This record gives sequence, C-alpha cells and structure tokens, in this order.
Amino acid sequence: MKILVVDDDNEILQLVTIHLTREGYEVIQARNGQQALDLLEETEVNLAIVDVMMPGIDGFSLTKIITKDLNIPVILLTAKGQLSDKEQGFTSGSEDYIVKPFEPKELLFRVAVVLRRYGHQRENILTVGNVKINRNDYEVIINDETILFPLKEFELLTMLASRPNKLTPRSALIEQVWGDDREGVELTLNTHMNRIRDRLRRHHASVEIQTVRGMGYKLEVPE
Repeated sequence: MKILVVDDDNEILQLVTIHLTREGYEVIQARNGQQALDLLEETEVNLAIVDVMMPGIDGFSLTKIITKDLNIPVILLTAKGQLSDKEQGFTSGSEDYIVKPFEPKELLFRVAVVLRRYGHQRENILTVGNVKINRNDYEVIINDETILFPLKEFELLTMLASRPNKLTPRSALIEQVWGDDREGVELTLNTHMNRIRDRLRRHHASVEIQTVRGMGYKLEVPE
C-alpha cells in the first residue's frame, strides 16, 4: 500500500512518514504541490495526505487535481479548524480532514478507514519465500514453525519484507525503527541485522538479507 505525503513542514512530513511506515505502508514524500504532481506522473499511490497551507499550489487546489483527474483519495492535514476551512476541504474533494496537532493513532485510524472505503486494506500477513510475517501478532513463521523475534528485529524484517528485492536505505531503517533516539544506532543496526540473518539461516528461510555497501539492505527473495 503506497501513500503520498505532501507537506512543506519537514518535521510534520517526517512524523507522518515514520508512523505510516511503522504500520507497513510505503511512503513517498513531496514538499510542495508541484513536486507531488511530478511524482504522481511516475508513481501510482493508493492515498494522498496533503497539507493545506503550502506555497504555490495550496492543498485545496492540489486536492481538486488529485481527486478529479487521478481518482486518488485525499486526507487534508492543516492547522486550521474553522468550519469554513473544513467545508472548503470537503468541497475540494477530500475524504477526510485532520487538524494539527493530532495523535498519530488518529491519523492511522483515518488512513485505514479511507483505504477500506476505496477497497484497499493493508496486508496484515506478508509472505516472502517460505517466510510469513504476521503484523497483528508480531510473529514470524518459517516452514510452519513460529519464531518470536525481538520487537526491533521484527520491525526491521517487516520493513525489508514489505519491499522484497528492493533497497531500503540505512537512514530509513534507523528513522522508522529508532525515530529521534539515534545515538549509537549505526552499530546497533548492524548488530540487529546480523541477528536477523542468523535467525533466518537457522530456521532455513529461503530469503536472505543482503548488504548494499554504504547504502542499506535488501531482502532477496527467490523467484
């Protein structure tokens, strides 16, 4: 499930991205309306989360374009809470409207509701090779054997499994799993990845974590 997040406030952009990624969504970012439209020419998304107050193309105008021309549902994100702003948001075509500051759980709930309305639901079971990952129960199942991973290892493996055979940058892994608490994390990430590799190898997983030197990791899955 792929979500476009558009906001000129980098802190909000990263906050929304972190929580969506932890839930297993794939996120692409844009810092203004024009950049969002350029990305949408090359990438299909299931949902857009759009800030209202942006320079250039504002959120209301961008929403009209995205919903009418591309048929992509939009959740508007703004600091304004007046009734007139909400009315303008819905008349521009948005599916929902969230006022800053907001609780991340509220955002995730509204995202899930809109995606369900459009027939898109996040997969709670990821299958890669002979490995199944159950997001609901935090379980990893290999060859019908259930293995309980420590939480951070589970989150790292889930991120890689949601992008099979694709590079996931080290910075993205660190940001999504550790957030702002990054002191000494570079070496910790290496340690966690080695432990995940050992667990996969011991239980005869058909997938393998490869290091892309200086860039990140990818989960190689057999055809």
